[in-house]
Amino acid sequence: MGFGDPSGNYWLGNDLLEWLTAKTRYKLRFDLQQNGTGNWYYAEYSTFRVLSEADNYTLQVDGFSGNASADALGRWHNGRQFSTFDRDNDQHSSRNCAAHTRGGFWWGWYCGGCSVNGAHSTGRFHFQWYDLPGGGRLQLSRMWLQCK
Repeated sequence: MGFGDPSGNYWLGNDLLEWLTAKTRYKLRFDLQQNGTGNWYYAEYSTFRVLSEADNYTLQVDGFSGNASADALGRWHNGRQFSTFDRDNDQHSSRNCAAHTRGGFWWGWYCGGCSVNGAHSTGRFHFQWYDLPGGGRLQLSRMWLQCK
């Protein structure tokens, strides 16, 4: 059903993402503001789809472009099922990545890579985009869907 504040930090909800991406072809864009420098980067994916709840909202993403320098979403999260603190669908053998980062996402065996729903942290990166020039820690991230 979605969660958060629709005028700020908000997640549409996986049922809506599945419904939208099953009906229409979308591309996905991330706008990423680097922590410390304030520099902006972007990553675009020409293909974006979220499968149904029966498939644990598996992510399908392809066609990376942008100046973010690394395909952090496709490399670490493509084909993964969505995990939350109470539905551990990641492939990490000893930890629930959603609980560890305090953010639901398409986690694999590694609780990192593209962590745009994670909490800000002074320790390990929980809000990051892997391999940004000058460091991956983020100040702000936005995800945008655009009809193709």
